[in-house]
Amino acid sequence: MDTFEWVVPTRFVFGRGVEDGVGAWATRTGHTSALLVYGGHHAQAEGLVARVRSSLEGAGLACCEHGGVRPNPEVGSVREAVRLARLHHVDLVVALGGGSVIDCSKACAMGVLHDGDVWDLFDKPHPAAPTGALDVAAIPTIPASGSEASDSCVISCDERGLKSSCHGDLIRPKVAFLDPELTLELPPYQTAAGITDICAHIFERFFSATGEVATTDGISLSLLRSVRAAAFRVMRDPHDYDARAQVMWAGTLAHDGLCSAGRAQDWASHGLEHELSAMRPEVTHGAGLAVIFPAWMRYCASEHPERLCELGREVFGLVPTGDAAADAASAIDATQDFFCSLGMPRYLDDLGFVPDDVERFLPGLAINKGTEFGSFRRLGAEDARRIYLSAFRPC
Repeated sequence: MDTFEWVVPTRFVFGRGVEDGVGAWATRTGHTSALLVYGGHHAQAEGLVARVRSSLEGAGLACCEHGGVRPNPEVGSVREAVRLARLHHVDLVVALGGGSVIDCSKACAMGVLHDGDVWDLFDKPHPAAPTGALDVAAIPTIPASGSEASDSCVISCDERGLKSSCHGDLIRPKVAFLDPELTLELPPYQTAAGITDICAHIFERFFSATGEVATTDGISLSLLRSVRAAAFRVMRDPHDYDARAQVMWAGTLAHDGLCSAGRAQDWASHGLEHELSAMRPEVTHGAGLAVIFPAWMRYCASEHPERLCELGREVFGLVPTGDAAADAASAIDATQDFFCSLGMPRYLDDLGFVPDDVERFLPGLAINKGTEFGSFRRLGAEDARRIYLSAFRPC
């Protein structure tokens, strides 16, 4: 078990209608002016933007808005958010939406206090160090990214075809209002992509070179079992509040650092997927992971097959045969079949990519991940090329 530090300064408020308390929380914690950040038409049409703004203004805060944040948020949108935050002298950023909205808000919170362009903080291989950040309050509407509790955010720069991350405890939201009712109307595809992303966040910790860490592994496997069970219920009945609640809480715990306590992390698959949505921002992150993770698993299975065997046994109920390689392969098949049963794609072809695109993925991957990356198995450019190519439909 490796030495570790785990800090989660986020206050979690969970249940029906809890987002109506954001204004009272903001006043109680000394804030006076907020930037409300949200995504597309849905949040406005459902009256959620108006409700949150009413909570803030009713508690005495001045409030301005930045809407229209797209999936895979682009740096231009972050720059506009920074401009508004500075213009109105805000001291709080309220993120109302999915992981893209929360990541845009985190980037804005850092960018306001940065003496330069906000992309400086993401510009690999030598990003500027953030000097501070405004407080962020998160109201997630899509259980997926776990950004409401994580120490990371990811944004894109379309001009350069890059998607890049920034990390640090200073960008963890100060509070997250988690209301499963806000997720009841999510379309099946978004629901399934979110569930896949949650599983992937746990996988990035569970599959590492550290080996077994019994307590942390038990937490990870329990979360995966809970997500899998709730996923079938949610897909059958989207208005099952309790199942939605299980998915939402698991999504938060999957990415707050708890599942990495005492172990190395991998993050190769996320790096590989980021190049997909950097090239095609319309590709949903979870959908890309549904294709990339099984391809990565097959490529790396021989390194530590016992980890895959444990996944198959403890999460999918597979009976061991005594053949580690065969049991690992069965676990990978079960994982991919689970994702596909939810409506996720199986091949990169399904997302509109062709094999010639692979060479276009590699330069950005090298900028973001370096010449070698991963923990479960160290990978380089040739390994990445083979993983990508293996994710296309067989001829």
